[in-house]
Amino acid sequence: MTTDWQEVVNDPQIHVVIELVGGTGIAKTMVLAALAQGKTVVTANKALLSAHGKELFAAAAKSGANLYYEASVCGGIPIIKALREGFVANQFHAIYGIVNGTCNYILSRMKAEGADFGAVLADAQKLGYAETPPDLDIDGHDAQHKIGILASLAHGFWVDHHEIHTEGIRHVSKIDMQFAEKLGYNIKLLGIAKQISGKKSGVQVSVYPTLIPNSHVLASVNGVFNACFVRGDVVGDTLFYGRGAGKDATASAVLSDVADAALDLKNGGKVRIAPFVPHAKAGRVMPMDEIVSRYYVRFSVVDQPGVLAKISAIFAAAKIGISSVIQPEGHEGESVPLIFMIHDAPNAAMRKALAKISKLPAVKGKPVMFRVESFE
Repeated sequence: MTTDWQEVVNDPQIHVVIELVGGTGIAKTMVLAALAQGKTVVTANKALLSAHGKELFAAAAKSGANLYYEASVCGGIPIIKALREGFVANQFHAIYGIVNGTCNYILSRMKAEGADFGAVLADAQKLGYAETPPDLDIDGHDAQHKIGILASLAHGFWVDHHEIHTEGIRHVSKIDMQFAEKLGYNIKLLGIAKQISGKKSGVQVSVYPTLIPNSHVLASVNGVFNACFVRGDVVGDTLFYGRGAGKDATASAVLSDVADAALDLKNGGKVRIAPFVPHAKAGRVMPMDEIVSRYYVRFSVVDQPGVLAKISAIFAAAKIGISSVIQPEGHEGESVPLIFMIHDAPNAAMRKALAKISKLPAVKGKPVMFRVESFE
């Protein structure tokens, strides 16, 4: 027992250093110091890996040390081990993850109770499911760290977290939950790492609230639970489900790494499985504007003749196809919701079309847009 981390790292009798400090400051110094001495490091620090993973893995490779990080993504779910070892024969077409328990808890209760975001968030903070302030979770940054690590492992190049398009759940409202349900969908905060082929190939790495068909297994993942849906070219579709946070789930993952490290040392080698193996020479994270999706869009409009025609004309001019329209009956002259389901369209075209539509006098407030995932 000591308050001086250097006593631990510099002790020649210590072979494995476990970093559970958090953050990207002193934690980075500690990890780099341990790796430089050839010591095995176990960490649960997703923020550190997201920001400095490339440097840390290079340091591990230089000294012949190993770096374990199972607890950094999805708590007790062994998703890192699965990608590193179980699926070693696969190329990954897609990874879809519900990887933040706080957001999933909030969205699950909003749907089940028809409650507002603010009320559920306040309750989640009282119960200890959400931090104060809750920004890291509800603005999508925690999920960004995790999907970036998974994308890097899956595609063999280190994904810069600055390149990950990230949206949180602050703008999800109970009215969108209700309309999504009528359309056969559930809204989840989804981390996506998807291989995109074509003239402009690359990997989509993003985090945003997504409409998921109620028939898909991820739509039924509720409460504080996490799930990762992994599609490999050999194994096909697989699902990993369990507790993504909490002291017990995290401890389970940390201890599994310690056991692996002990086996490696017992068998006379520190690195049985390399922590990260770069194998893509020119990996590319695709800009969001190049990503093609389906969309759910909700406008607040003045209920008067011609509004629908004007909005449809702007979509048509942008070569954006409309799948369906929902316009609840209202009173002429009052503001009512108008919902569009949009066919596949590039994000850039959609963004520009919504900017034009929002300037129409009959459109009140900023349009609400969510992407729709079909998992095809």
